[in-house]
Amino acid sequence: MKVGLIDYGMGNLKSVANAIEKVGHTSKIISKPEGLSEYDGLILPGVGAFPEAITTIHNQGFDQAMNDFLRLDRPFLGICLGMQLMCQSSQEGGFHKGLGWFDATVENFPIESGLRIPQMGWNQLYPEKKTNLFKNINEDLDVYFLHSYYVSANELSDVLATTVYGIKYASILKKDNICAMQFHPEKSQHVGLTLLKNYFS
Repeated sequence: MKVGLIDYGMGNLKSVANAIEKVGHTSKIISKPEGLSEYDGLILPGVGAFPEAITTIHNQGFDQAMNDFLRLDRPFLGICLGMQLMCQSSQEGGFHKGLGWFDATVENFPIESGLRIPQMGWNQLYPEKKTNLFKNINEDLDVYFLHSYYVSANELSDVLATTVYGIKYASILKKDNICAMQFHPEKSQHVGLTLLKNYFS
């Protein structure tokens, strides 16, 4: 499978590309919106701030190109900020509209909880339903997180897994051919690589 990694200037592209190749696929970094239909799957990664990211995606024309790709019914994965960009809106730096692919919002962690923000390090996934995404994973679903905001899902049927960090939030969303992971599968060792392999199989 040929997997394209969308480069809008805010992604951890090299490690994601390495992970995709470790699970048996080829990868290519895409810096222009033209030609997305050439790929068997896409990844929208991201590290950074939501407002700058969504503005860049619109300015570069990736939003329309990605919407066109979704109609091809091929796998499309969002990672970390990429997941948040797929939601309806974000509270980061004010109110900002997202791509709107999931009926979910990106919100501040509660200040009164005394949590260290960002959440950084290993935490547990709790599957909410049976799915092939979790096949061949026999150990605890510990994965690596690095984020300052969380996703609150309005459509619970889209939630494949949750995580608890002060509050319970959606850490994997999936609808039709779109999947999104709040954590970094490329940094999550065997569990993360298995999730990538299962999704792009």
